Amino acid sequence: MWIIPYICLYLLFNCISAASILSTGTCQLQGRFKLNGMYQDGDLLLGGLFEVHFLTVFPELSFRAEPEPPYCEQFDIASFQQAQAMVFAIDEINKNPSLLPNITLGYHLYDNCVTLGMAFRAAIALISGTEESLTNLNCTGPPPVIGIVGDSNSTPSIAISSVLGLFRVPIVSYYATCSCLSDRKKYPSFFRTIPSDAFQVQAMVKILRHFEWTWVGLIYSDDDYGIYAAQSFHQYVQLFGGCVAFSEILPLDNDRRDIKRIVQVIQSSTARVVVVVSTSSYLLPLMDEVAQQNVTGRQWIASEAWTSNPVFHSPRFLPFLRGTLGFTIRRVEMQGLHDFLLRLHPDNDPRNNMVRIFWENMFKCRFETGGREIEGEKMCTGQEDLSSTDTAYSDVSDLRASYNVYKTVYALAHALHDLMQCEEERGPFSGNSCADIKNLQPWQLVHYLQKVNFTTGFGDHVSFDKNGDALAIYDVVNWQPSFDGSIIVRTVGVVDEAATGKVLTLDEDALYWNFETRKPPRSVCSESCPPGTRRAMRKGLPVCCFDCLPCADGKISNTTDAIECTLCPDEFWSNPEKDRCVPKEVEFLSYEEPLGISLTTASLLGTCFCVLVMLIFAHHRNTPIVRANNSELSFLLLLSLKLCFLCVLLFIGRPQLWTCQLRHAMFGISFVLCISSILVKTMVVIAIFKSSRPESKGAMKWFGAAQQRGTVLVLTALQVAICVVWLSNASPTPHKNSQYVSSKIVYECAIGSVAGFAVLLGYIGFLAAVSFFLAFMARNLPDNFNEAKFITFSMLIFCAVWIAFVPAYVSSPGKYAVAVEIFAILASSFGLLVAIFAPKCYIILLHPERNTKKAIMGRAIENK
Repeated sequence: MWIIPYICLYLLFNCISAASILSTGTCQLQGRFKLNGMYQDGDLLLGGLFEVHFLTVFPELSFRAEPEPPYCEQFDIASFQQAQAMVFAIDEINKNPSLLPNITLGYHLYDNCVTLGMAFRAAIALISGTEESLTNLNCTGPPPVIGIVGDSNSTPSIAISSVLGLFRVPIVSYYATCSCLSDRKKYPSFFRTIPSDAFQVQAMVKILRHFEWTWVGLIYSDDDYGIYAAQSFHQYVQLFGGCVAFSEILPLDNDRRDIKRIVQVIQSSTARVVVVVSTSSYLLPLMDEVAQQNVTGRQWIASEAWTSNPVFHSPRFLPFLRGTLGFTIRRVEMQGLHDFLLRLHPDNDPRNNMVRIFWENMFKCRFETGGREIEGEKMCTGQEDLSSTDTAYSDVSDLRASYNVYKTVYALAHALHDLMQCEEERGPFSGNSCADIKNLQPWQLVHYLQKVNFTTGFGDHVSFDKNGDALAIYDVVNWQPSFDGSIIVRTVGVVDEAATGKVLTLDEDALYWNFETRKPPRSVCSESCPPGTRRAMRKGLPVCCFDCLPCADGKISNTTDAIECTLCPDEFWSNPEKDRCVPKEVEFLSYEEPLGISLTTASLLGTCFCVLVMLIFAHHRNTPIVRANNSELSFLLLLSLKLCFLCVLLFIGRPQLWTCQLRHAMFGISFVLCISSILVKTMVVIAIFKSSRPESKGAMKWFGAAQQRGTVLVLTALQVAICVVWLSNASPTPHKNSQYVSSKIVYECAIGSVAGFAVLLGYIGFLAAVSFFLAFMARNLPDNFNEAKFITFSMLIFCAVWIAFVPAYVSSPGKYAVAVEIFAILASSFGLLVAIFAPKCYIILLHPERNTKKAIMGRAIENK
């Protein structure tokens, strides 16, 4: 309920105040800010905000009396020169008959003391005026100033533009670089003649990329300038694969404890490159601590805000800051400025207390106050001469910020000039009207300022993009030691946004490096991964900290710092260095390798032995031992063994379609012919001895020569039929197999049909088993006639070899499976050849006396 009486009292008070104003007809100024400034009257006034003092002191509040106004300390002569550059530009324009003819420009300049509160007060004073009373209650007419040059810092520019932008008052900054000010929706009347931080950050990242610095530290001030720049820096660094080793904020109050902590972080970090985005006022205490702690071995990257500040160029900072790379706005020599600066004198305009403060700081004197000398200070005589001083104020050899002020004033002047050239009924405003120069509104000037396009007398082009930003261009400078022990700033390159081709240009031969090697430092968290390896991120660390792992077999990386390894195509494999794919080694059992040579030799030796035995048997074909063992079957068996030995040659060499088809067919048919001959031979032996018994005298009629040939032919034809069916339906073909060894291609013969191959081997095994069984049954024949025993032993060898073949074949990889099969063929063939024919050849050649019918039949003892 207490709110209602409060509202009533509030409305009553407002009504009384309004009635008082209406009765007097004027608005009274309720308070006045104490601001240092310079003034000059003119037809149109330009405002200016400059940081002439470093520090603002706020008196202690007692809440018992009216607070005393704050005051500024620590005069900045270089910044005062920038303010004088504005005065010089206005004076030059007023003398130029072709620019703003019949219009005299004036100015109101204020000192912002590098404090947001003071800067905001100064801006309000510029736009609202400082008159004691206001008689125009409708608040119509032109404002005291039509545009403002400044502020130099980003934070005050943001605050001022946020308010004055509502009234479309043009604000053109010469030094505020925060990228946030490019937002046209928030700051519709803000312009600047210095590039945005976004481009400066890009320029920094280009330097980092150029020298391959991926592990860098970042220090930034806790204000809009530093925070926005740091955010952009993080984003751009991540884009090129780098990362920030540490991020530290320079405290606004410059707390020594925080500064010591920041320096300790710099010392302990492995990063050799430190980027500092800060203004000079925040940075100076940090650099004092760096000098005190003797922090060396660091490459400093300086933002534009402190690169050219002479306070850091003293011999005290030389051991630590020489070699610093920084960015500055373009420099120029402004003719006439030097003489203009030397003509400054407080007697020319006693109202300009900023000039008086400058003079007192230059000559360490005081002007008379109240007709008396200030105690402890000498009096200013008024005869002091600026030409005898050698200070930053009169030094025009390295004009950068001052030249930006000069361009800013000319941008406003050209906008006014274009506004005055407007022709009636062809104007840009409503009804095709033009602006009235006698009642000019700031928002009308904004329209022309957006379209400004001119070239200064020093050859620099000035224009603004849609966001109010100037063309981005920076000089890259290097801090180098001079002969007198101080630091000189030398231009070593340029970063030009409008440049075609290479945006960054550096003269590396002109660079000075503050390291023993006199070369750029190496600043990486992890060294680059060479080709053949890939990057593996370290858990819990930034992306530029990684380990280099070799690519797996079959994968390669042919670039530096590859994220992943690439899989080689099917018929390719990685080389030992894992940096390129090479054709896989094709493996097959060849005639050139030792194993192939050995098996070929064994095959040919077996063939030769068969031929030799055939010759021996042919030569002694009429002897009892040859005739008693059925010479026709013996020759047929030798022929089949010869074919078995020769079929080995089909298994050696590069697989081809015809060799794949013939090798197993010839192998199967040859062995069936061989086993069939042995089977029939065994049956004949058994039949002979059974026919000797009275009860089995007719047994031999079933085992005549024709029946023997027919049996062998039928058994062999059945194997031929199996091979024909197999080859017709699923013929073996050459096949490149990578399953055994991934790094090689095993060139082999795919059997086509496992069932066909199994039937072929099974049929051979069946005949061998029957032969073995029959031979085993004939073991009780007379001792001297031991043909059945030889057959039994040969079949035992044969079966043992092929039973062992199956697991050995399955478990052998690649060409060794073929070698196992060849070995089984050779072993079984030699087993049959030696077991059956070696004893006979032994008797024929070495014991011909035993090659008689009696000896064979075992009847020699009975005839005695």
